[in-house]
Parts: sequence; structure tokens; C-alpha cells
Amino acid sequence: MQELLNIFIEVAFIKNMVLAYFLGMCSYLAVSKTVKTALGLGLAVIFVLAITAPVNYLLYKYVLSEGSLAFISPMFADVDLTFLKFISFIAVIASMVQLVEMIIERFSPSLYNSLGIFLPLITVNCSILGGSLFMVQFVDEKGWGMLEALVYGAGAGFGFFLAIIAIAAIREKIRYSHVPAPLRGLGIAFIITGLMGIAFMSFMGIKV
Repeated sequence: MQELLNIFIEVAFIKNMVLAYFLGMCSYLAVSKTVKTALGLGLAVIFVLAITAPVNYLLYKYVLSEGSLAFISPMFADVDLTFLKFISFIAVIASMVQLVEMIIERFSPSLYNSLGIFLPLITVNCSILGGSLFMVQFVDEKGWGMLEALVYGAGAGFGFFLAIIAIAAIREKIRYSHVPAPLRGLGIAFIITGLMGIAFMSFMGIKV
């Protein structure tokens, strides 16, 4: 349990996908204009990462990695399909995003319209794909199992959720501030993101 908690804290705060690696910046900046849309996208990212990380783990462990097909026949013991992991992971992510899109459209049409094109673009969001690729790296290096992959995916999604909610709240409040004209919009958003990244570096002192 302690190890799982360490994994969650590390990926959510210390190795945050947005503020440490700056992955998924397109949707992060575009959808963070209001807290409502940021909340919807953040929850969608948590769901997609929490589902796709363990599914991609199973896909990698039992289909793509070298020797994983040996259970079919000894002649497949040397087959290595890891070169297919990018396209395979994206296919899994795309199917999960389609499911999320249908659910949001069914239960919250206003949020669906607010997210617009950025909801289906979760499919090619580099923070989602990066989560699966980082997870696979740790599977090879640390021998992670499916439970660790699930916690990693949920932690990465929570980290994205935390970052996008934080900047959305700041951007809503900053509308009432006297921001210099050349910095209004994305300019000040980039500056805030950089400051948030520096602030999150303080979590690097946490021993996990």
C-alpha cells in the first residue's frame, strides 16, 4: 500500500505531466478559460488515463513485449512486437475517448459543447500517450504489475486535473486584474504556467 501511495504522489505532484514534462499543453491552455470546462476535461482525463494505463499494460505484457506470445506456440517465443506499441496504445486510447465522449454528450450536452473539438483531441493528447509510455518504461525497469499501472494512470490523471483546475481558477480571477495588453490571453497564461511549474518543483523535496 505504501508503494502504491508513493507512486500516486510522485506522478501527481513531483512528476506532473503538465507542470514537470509540459505534456498536453494544447488542451491545457485552450480549455482552462473557465473552471467548468476545466473540471469536465480534467475528470475525462482521469477516467481515460485510469482505464487506458492498465489496459495498455495488459496489451504490452501479454501481446507486444518480446516472448509474450510464447503461450500460443514455442515458435513465437522470439517474436517482439514492441514496435507496434505506439499505434496499439493510441487505438486503445481512442476507443476510451469515444466512450467518454458519448457519456458526456448524453448526460451533459452543455459541457460537451463547451469542450468542443478538444474532447475528441484527448485521443492524441501527448499527456495521455505519455502516461502509457512512461508506465511501460517502469514495467520494464521496476517490474510493475497491473495494480501499479492502474495507480500510475489515476495519479497522472489527477495531476492533470489538479493543474488545469488551478490555472482555470487563476485565469478566471485574473480577468479583473490590470494585465498589460500585450500579455492578455495566452501570454499571461504561459507566465502563470511557468510559475506553477516552479511552485510544483517544491514537491521534489518529498521523499517517496
